[in-house]
Amino acid sequence: MKLMKSVAAIAAGLVIVGAASAQEYYVGGSIGFTQQNDSDNSGSTGAFTTGNLGDGSTLDVAAGTPYGWSTEFDGGTAFAGEFGARYGNGFRSGIEIVYSQADVDTHTGVTLGGGSIDGVDAAAIASSADPLGVTVAQVVADGRGEITNTGIFINGYYDFNQAGAFQPYVGGGIGYVDVDVTYQPSGITVIDDSEGKFGYQLKAGATYKLQNQWEVFGEYAYRATEDIELNNQLFPGTLEIENTQNVFSIGARYKFGG
Repeated sequence: MKLMKSVAAIAAGLVIVGAASAQEYYVGGSIGFTQQNDSDNSGSTGAFTTGNLGDGSTLDVAAGTPYGWSTEFDGGTAFAGEFGARYGNGFRSGIEIVYSQADVDTHTGVTLGGGSIDGVDAAAIASSADPLGVTVAQVVADGRGEITNTGIFINGYYDFNQAGAFQPYVGGGIGYVDVDVTYQPSGITVIDDSEGKFGYQLKAGATYKLQNQWEVFGEYAYRATEDIELNNQLFPGTLEIENTQNVFSIGARYKFGG
């Protein structure tokens, strides 16, 4: 974590120093579609006793028992705003604020202690003394919940075909992202927590310069954070959730000089 903070501080310093030689400043914004990639969630439990397994029995689960499942997400929305500077040599940099949100579609493949519990009565994980008459797989199939990402990135870009109106570009950035996750399959709260993590993104896009101070652009970004570790509200334990996404957006920039 200290290394990540140091890298971020150095990058911020380079942007500030570089801004002194900027030939043009701009502000921009975009709206887009986010494809939140599936997550293979994994974690370990605290010590607890399950609810009814469906046959009247229960199971004592030892602390440190591995568990997990896979989560699929629906497509969501993304927004971003950036203040940046161009340097006249094809390079530019910017500070960008991003936000994205995607709903949970479904959960599958629930395991505990290395084995599947999809066919077990859902009372086992709901701490119910009486059978619920539905399996774990049936309960988690009804996804519900969402994941949101709110972050700030320091970006660097290179614009090709600088003399033309149409300018493809590539870029990338590092930053800090607050990730908030809610997993509530069939209305049962399993995860409702958030954590801030180091993030990075890789970008490719194209800008079209208009005749005035405006320009429009289309962009693809692959954005990711470290796995987030959140507390389980259903039974003792923590869960690591993968957080990667593909973002497709369109936007506009306004140039202040140049």
